[in-house]
Amino acid sequence: MFRSPVLATVVAAVTVLAGAPAQAAPRPGIDLDRTERHQRIDGFGYSIAFQRSSLVHNLSEEKRKEVLDLLLDRENGAAPSILRLGIGSSATTEYDKMLSIQPTDPGGPTATPNYRWDGWDGAQVWYAKEAQRRGIKRFYADAWSAPGYMKDNGTDTNGGTLCGLQGVTCASGDWREAYARYLVQYAKFYRQEGIKIDEIGFVNEPDWTTSYASMRFTPAQAAEFVKVLGPIAERAGVDVACCDSFGWQQSEAYAQAIEADPVARRHLDLFTGHGYASPADHPLPTTARTWMSEWAPSSTVDGWNEAWDSGKGTDGIAIAERIHDTLALADASAFLFWLGSSRGGTAALVQVDDANDAYRVSSRLYAFAAYSRFIRPGAVRIGVGGAPEGLKVSAYRNADGTEVVQILNTTTETVRTGVDLKRPTAYVTDATRKLEKVPNLVSGYGRNATVELAPRSLTTLVTKHPGRH
Repeated sequence: MFRSPVLATVVAAVTVLAGAPAQAAPRPGIDLDRTERHQRIDGFGYSIAFQRSSLVHNLSEEKRKEVLDLLLDRENGAAPSILRLGIGSSATTEYDKMLSIQPTDPGGPTATPNYRWDGWDGAQVWYAKEAQRRGIKRFYADAWSAPGYMKDNGTDTNGGTLCGLQGVTCASGDWREAYARYLVQYAKFYRQEGIKIDEIGFVNEPDWTTSYASMRFTPAQAAEFVKVLGPIAERAGVDVACCDSFGWQQSEAYAQAIEADPVARRHLDLFTGHGYASPADHPLPTTARTWMSEWAPSSTVDGWNEAWDSGKGTDGIAIAERIHDTLALADASAFLFWLGSSRGGTAALVQVDDANDAYRVSSRLYAFAAYSRFIRPGAVRIGVGGAPEGLKVSAYRNADGTEVVQILNTTTETVRTGVDLKRPTAYVTDATRKLEKVPNLVSGYGRNATVELAPRSLTTLVTKHPGRH
């Protein structure tokens, strides 16, 4: 049948205006590049060291269950997938100290050890078992210091260095191997309790001296000790982590020292750094997996703060932004907050007043949970582009094929943008909503989907099935 060129043009135009799916142009906005793959995600977690888990245990049965649900539950709580334990070095059990498994000198580094195990470990064993019941499988144990008799300053506090390391000579002898066996024994005690320690760290903030448990290592000494600990840990089935520097940029020197030593690098399984002296905002110079293994904002000025967006560093939105940067800028495979619970003017996720059988919850918990509930171990960060100015966006594909897009609106205006997801479920965290499921927040379908982002909010979009377009 004959059709004039003019008529054909009109028919084509009507077809486009009618929105035929085959010819609809993609709406500008957030676009996912599923072929661009970044780091594998190991998980999210927090520390229960320095007897902070005992605060939860001290609560009444009813309150204890409520707090455990808040801190551990996958569906309604913080949903951690990693717990960081503290390996003790103290000779006492008073609050804010961690008891050593060998509090007294056995008679020198070559003497038969006199390890002691109470099966409690400052309530960390109890807490770890509660975590296991809720599906948490990964445990990272880190030592702040060796016992004082193994160090050149004779105490587990105020810095000092492990005897026997290069440049450190002690009358008591070389304690390097004895300390390595001490650390591995800690993991063996936990295995007796049915808890597998996956990674062991031998030092915390080796470039920072404090009045509590602390120990100094230079980058060269850290590489040296990795070579001592590595073979002993490997025989016990435990991975070696290093070095928990007090800043991300400061961690570079430790990474470079280990990378420059082929033997040390072969024995290192995980590289760890903190975010205090400098934030995690760039990849570290190592081929090992990297974790941001400790950070929390300072509560010295703010005290206890539950606000989402009051302009303080302890706000929930500030924590959300730090998590985003750690994952999207630093390529870290894990984000570990400092404390799940603590007393008083704390920046922990939950404040526990065990003396009065009470607790309070910060918006920080919901900022943390927005990532940890939906981005699960084994997820891969994928490419994302096209985000309007003022949005911080990252995207992830879980092992089961579900996709997660985290959108942080840092502006004070509502932002409406396209998003390349198929029928996502939306959750919003802001000043009035605590990771609240919001129906119909996303309109449209596939590449034509549009989401409305509230000012100063974190929006979490989750697909039930792999995106197909």
